[in-house]
Amino acid sequence: MIRSRLRLLGLGFILLASTALTPATAWPQDAGQNPVPLGSTRNSVVAIPAAELPDELIYLTTGMSEELLASIRSVAPNIRIIEVRGRDAALPHAGQAHGADAHLLSSAFLDAAPDFRWAQSGSAGVDRYITISELMSRDEIVLTNMKGMYGPVIAEHVFAMMLSHTRSLPQYLDAGRRGEWDRGPAGTMTALQGGTMLVVGLGGIGSEIAMRANAFNMRVLATARTQRPAPPYVDELGTAPDLDRLLPEADVVVLAVPLTDETRGMINRETIARMKDGAWLVNIARGAVVETDALVEALDKGKIGAAFLDVTDPEPLPEGHTLWNRDNVLITPHVAARAELSLERRLALTLENMRRFGAGEPLLNVVDKAAGY
Repeated sequence: MIRSRLRLLGLGFILLASTALTPATAWPQDAGQNPVPLGSTRNSVVAIPAAELPDELIYLTTGMSEELLASIRSVAPNIRIIEVRGRDAALPHAGQAHGADAHLLSSAFLDAAPDFRWAQSGSAGVDRYITISELMSRDEIVLTNMKGMYGPVIAEHVFAMMLSHTRSLPQYLDAGRRGEWDRGPAGTMTALQGGTMLVVGLGGIGSEIAMRANAFNMRVLATARTQRPAPPYVDELGTAPDLDRLLPEADVVVLAVPLTDETRGMINRETIARMKDGAWLVNIARGAVVETDALVEALDKGKIGAAFLDVTDPEPLPEGHTLWNRDNVLITPHVAARAELSLERRLALTLENMRRFGAGEPLLNVVDKAAGY
């Protein structure tokens, strides 16, 4: 069901943020609905303590709907939103800014913003922000992201791409356009059930993918940054050093890791060589997690049976690139997160963090700047 964005913005939040209830996640509660994950409290920190709050907080953005602005005024009346057109337009406001959309940040902006304390990334990945040395060096600046907000939709996208291949949907779509009842050769369609999926990066997005794989009666393997018990929908959970051992077991390898120094180029000739012959590769992380030349070589040799890519390196993928026009490669232009549900969840988190910022409370989805996510 497609739900109204306005309904989500208007709902009353019941935040289960105490350690006794849930140490890692907070939820909004919609009447008649199951709790929807809102954001992580794992690294929560206060941007400006309540006792030190100025009479007015200034937040810079490139655009908010009237509905969201009205909601912010309701829950955080001490925040004044200033809309600007971009980085250059933000710079004159730096001296008075306390918070801003992260894409407005620059070295010059932060040098001119002594009171700046909070940057909100509109994406889950923050690799383009942690390269700003002034952001990294100023411990008082809190960076938050949209981790987990896009998970359900991205997970659906992963399975849409795979199912289009297992059920030969592109071929039937072409036949339908020709007006032909063409069933194709027997034995060309396959099933996901009974296969093994390896989710590399069991975070907010990876968990949603793993849950759906489990629902398809797949065996689910996964890796995470730190060792912890496997959730009920994962058969085996390891850490990064276990990747080499798990790769040969997987029929499908799904990449859901952030782009960091450790993950850049992690899928290369060496790791591909450890994969099962004919295994599928799904990348909804960042294009640079995969070495493109190694992927092309593996596709040419049949080592990788199919690739489903929402991100590429380079991005956008140029016209005439060898990855285009392959029957066993499906490319979507970095759109896996797009859906009304993603917008609803993103707006809900934005509103709740605005409330917390204005009240001097710990923010949700705080990024570990040293770790890069």
